[in-house]
Amino acid sequence: MAVPVPDEVRHRIVAALDAALDVIPGRVVRAGNWHVTLRFLGEIDEVSYDMLLSRLAETDLGRHFRLRWSGLGVFPRATRATVLWMGLDRGEAALSALALAVDAAVDRAGFPPEDRPFNPHLTLSRLRPAEDVSALVALVPPFRIPMEVDRVTVYQSRLGSGGAAYRVLEEFPLA
Repeated sequence: MAVPVPDEVRHRIVAALDAALDVIPGRVVRAGNWHVTLRFLGEIDEVSYDMLLSRLAETDLGRHFRLRWSGLGVFPRATRATVLWMGLDRGEAALSALALAVDAAVDRAGFPPEDRPFNPHLTLSRLRPAEDVSALVALVPPFRIPMEVDRVTVYQSRLGSGGAAYRVLEEFPLA
């Protein structure tokens, strides 16, 4: 489950990253695949999926809100990065609250709890092996690109030779 990134916001992020796109290391995530993962479930059977949809439908996911994309960040650290991402400078608390509501619905549907805390971000690249991206992170200024969050989307992902392909299965609008 994820928050989709609208096309207009994708275009603005690509334009802001334009100079850096040629130097972003690793396996770059295609802009068309950008979304903010709230909870990853992996492969699930039809009965579990139906239970999940039922629990999501009865969950108060809250009101729509705005966030603002900002600068670059990394996991686990800039000198040995395995993931390069874009973070927020506004809306982090609201996005975290949405992730908690989704998590509660997933838990009530009988799925095991998440093993790591939610960290709101937009994955731009995966680096294998790890690299030092300190200079890149310091070079790219904050973007300050606003985005309206108005729904939670259930995606199905399929891995292929060109990376993951995502298909929208269900959408749950926020109030």
